[in-house]
Amino acid sequence: MSGLILEQAQNLLLERVNMIKDAEEITLWDAGGRVLAKDIYAEHDQPPFPRSPLDGYAVRSADISTASKDHPVRLRVLEEVDAGHVGSRCVEPGTAVRIMTGAPIPDGADCIVGQEDTDYGEETVEVYEPIGSYENYCYAGEDYKAGTKILGEGLLLGAVEVGILASLGLEGVSVYRSPKAAVITTGDEIILPGEELAGGKIYDSNLHTLVTRLRMWGMEVTAKERVGDDAAFAAERIREAAGNADLVITTGGVSVGKKDIMHEVVKLLGCETIFWKIAVKPGMPTLCAQYQGKLLICLSGNPYGATVNLELLVRPLLCKMSGRPDLKIRRVRAVTESTFPKMSRVTRYVRGYYENGKVRIPDGSNASGILSTMCGCNCLIEIPAGTSRLERGDTADIILL
Repeated sequence: MSGLILEQAQNLLLERVNMIKDAEEITLWDAGGRVLAKDIYAEHDQPPFPRSPLDGYAVRSADISTASKDHPVRLRVLEEVDAGHVGSRCVEPGTAVRIMTGAPIPDGADCIVGQEDTDYGEETVEVYEPIGSYENYCYAGEDYKAGTKILGEGLLLGAVEVGILASLGLEGVSVYRSPKAAVITTGDEIILPGEELAGGKIYDSNLHTLVTRLRMWGMEVTAKERVGDDAAFAAERIREAAGNADLVITTGGVSVGKKDIMHEVVKLLGCETIFWKIAVKPGMPTLCAQYQGKLLICLSGNPYGATVNLELLVRPLLCKMSGRPDLKIRRVRAVTESTFPKMSRVTRYVRGYYENGKVRIPDGSNASGILSTMCGCNCLIEIPAGTSRLERGDTADIILL
């Protein structure tokens, strides 16, 4: 049996999770990439006063209506006002105030003459160009008015949104908490970096690969550990990890070998099995279950297989749980610059590099146990089930990473 098609598997998992609505208060420094938990309203106008958009002179437009290079208008300069300071004088007929960008426009002035249209005078100034009323004039509340809804609940906060929050004078903001994941890798043959590489052992890359990717997606990783091929011990570690996580992800032990312990682990935990096997390559023997209302996603132990199915199965879950639209799977069409000669009996995902509407397969092995040729790749090439081979010049769907 080849298992569920990918869309069926994704839907079975998605219907069991909801967006996390627990809110927490964080500083603006940590707000990028988080989702706003409540509407934000302005408490003041922005800017809070009329301000100058350039360096020049605050004047009355009526005073300079006849100004020209041949017949300049001369005005008396009352004072200079710099950004961050408030002037003490009102502009009256025949006068001007020297003003810098961002400084409050004094009463009486209705426009700003750019300094390049003057003689840069300090006690008096000659103006060479007429300026209309309220030209070069930034109104109070030009950006937004007090009481205006500025940002809406559910909005993903990026650099601009965080900047707007800062312009409101806020130091912190209420956001929905990030999903929490526990990652456990299994196998007697794997050891962690830093341990001695004894005979028959290999270093575990899955733990670091998956944890790093989850953190890149904004997940909080609450547990990260390796366990051996002991079903009872693995079940206990998963039970403990699930207590502080929304999602538990494991790698290894999902096929039908003597040491494939995850089927027994699921029984020991009393999980509800959702499915075993999906019709994709790599990672066909993926096992998914539900434990005490939380999903247990058991991925292949092969590094590339685990990486692919993290993208195909876990990413959509995180998108829904976190309310982050930027985590939706993104598909585009591309022209292939490489051949892939193997028959694809089920949907196959091949690592690739996409640029300017074209995609190529990197040199080297595409085997599910090989991670090194994934380096530098930015997409997965989807080869439909039943395809005999992928030819150069074919058009293919790709999933952007």
